[in-house]
Amino acid sequence: MPADPASEAAAAVARTLVGGQVDIVERVRGFGRNSGVWHVRSDDRSYALKQYPRPDGTRDRASIEFGALRFLAGHAIGAVPRALAADPIQGYALLEWIDGEPVSAPTEVDIRSAADFLGAVHALRNTSDAAMQPQAAEACLSGVEIVEQIERRLARLVEVQPVEPTLGKFLEETVRPLLIEITAWARTGYDAANLSFVEPSDASRQTLCPSDFGFHNAMRRSSGELVFIDFDYFGWDDPVKLIADILLHPGMLIREPLKRQFATSAIGIYRTDETFPVRLPLLYPLFAVRWCMILLNEFLPERWVNRVKAGEQADWASAKQRQLDRAREWMHSLAANFQRFPYGE
Repeated sequence: MPADPASEAAAAVARTLVGGQVDIVERVRGFGRNSGVWHVRSDDRSYALKQYPRPDGTRDRASIEFGALRFLAGHAIGAVPRALAADPIQGYALLEWIDGEPVSAPTEVDIRSAADFLGAVHALRNTSDAAMQPQAAEACLSGVEIVEQIERRLARLVEVQPVEPTLGKFLEETVRPLLIEITAWARTGYDAANLSFVEPSDASRQTLCPSDFGFHNAMRRSSGELVFIDFDYFGWDDPVKLIADILLHPGMLIREPLKRQFATSAIGIYRTDETFPVRLPLLYPLFAVRWCMILLNEFLPERWVNRVKAGEQADWASAKQRQLDRAREWMHSLAANFQRFPYGE
């Protein structure tokens, strides 16, 4: 049986949710940087047990993932794990264990599978129970909301600047000036298209988004079928954010031609909103700045504590330097190219 306190606690919850004795509880490494994941075995059955850190007043990720998976299963969306039981008070969910391998090199077929999945979820937006789904985590329903999210992340990073002077110099000399430049450019583009940069998108432009969606959160069964996992950020959002995040996510090693294929598919899926192909290239560089801020989360002590709880093995100093180097490279590339959407015609 497990020896560390986190796994001991997980084992106790597993016994309750399984409804009997469990034989093995093994922490799964390499998944769930923001949550703990355990492989639970009971007799000849296997389960995935997820534990979601939940600071006071924040999103109930256990309940949201459980509800999202039940919602999708209720509409015959099969490329997701089955939701079996949950303990929202302690922040756990018991899910179907997916036997498979991580998707390390997505193929054209995988891109089609991902697009088909998003299309099927988008088609559910008008169902009677869709309205019961929550807003997605950090939903971005206007251009100004994206800028405000970046500013909030930037402000939190500035708080650690006194003990991280190299980070502070990068934020002040590189990030802030580029954010100002990109914001002005995006506002001008919105004005030219007769769109509001400030007003939130109305309901007709929103969809149900499996936020943090992509091949970093997918498993390939032995049959080749993909199963998409991690739906604790699921909810209503502007699909521009969803698609921009998929194209930008640093954890997804998608070849450039496949990104172009995916962007083309996305425009087809969300063509119900005629402004989607206009807004995507204008907001894309702002989401790129937002991702730069996410790369720097390792500098935040509270985020690092959660990383360690989820099984992070690197030392903190090395992790911070690695992420700062990545952020510098990211912003250098963005500064040279932000006015051209890389996956357009």
